[in-house]
Amino acid sequence: MSVVLHVSDPHFGTEVPEVVEALARLAGQLRPDLVVLSGDITQRARAAQFQAARAFMDRLGAPLLAVPGNHDIALFDLWTRLTRPYAHHRAAFGDDLEPVFATPGLMVLAVNTTRAHRHKNGEVSARQIGRVAEQLARATTAQLRVVVVHQPIEVARAQDVHDRLIGHRGAQTAWAAAGADVVLGGHIHLPYVMALPGLPRPMWAVQAGTAVSRRVRPGVPNSVNVLRWHADEGVCTVEQWDFAAAQQAFVQARVTPLRPAR
Repeated sequence: MSVVLHVSDPHFGTEVPEVVEALARLAGQLRPDLVVLSGDITQRARAAQFQAARAFMDRLGAPLLAVPGNHDIALFDLWTRLTRPYAHHRAAFGDDLEPVFATPGLMVLAVNTTRAHRHKNGEVSARQIGRVAEQLARATTAQLRVVVVHQPIEVARAQDVHDRLIGHRGAQTAWAAAGADVVLGGHIHLPYVMALPGLPRPMWAVQAGTAVSRRVRPGVPNSVNVLRWHADEGVCTVEQWDFAAAQQAFVQARVTPLRPAR
């Protein structure tokens, strides 16, 4: 079994200490094969915020795949935004903004959907769509095939349509045809699992809430996802873990079984 801990939108600079510690304990219990960090790592893309995020991720004791979010590009420092938009991200998490992680049970492909000229909205280009499709085509039947973006590839509510990834439909069609099983995202601080309709094969959008930030939606607690891939059974379970203040711990709130096509 392969285990992926999906963390999104921690917004370091607005983190809640007790939630941070609870997440560290959860990771210690899970011992994941990979931690996916799907953007908005910081609140204002400051070096100290990136350093705090990196120090915390190192505590989790697992390989890390991280992509930037729109908050990870300087907002008020326009010169840095235009000339070195990812400087602090690269210093903390490495030069590769679209890393790849592969094991016999996993293929995880990151896509940088942020753009320095956009304040909030994300975009996936034809070149990015094609590159990911080519990589997916090389996956084995034993691998769970995961694409990681920041902005959601699909939304569950009409009021979130403006946050949907620009280029989403082309990406959905091409990546499903190439063999993708799951697209992980964040950005809107709303967890859900959504089957994507009208595609050549089954593919799901799996969205995470905000992991440790105080910037939660009303009625939606801090949360993370855990994906467990049972290759021998052909089943991926997606677990939503919510922070429960009474227990000062993350507790399992929902389990969604997925059966990818093979």
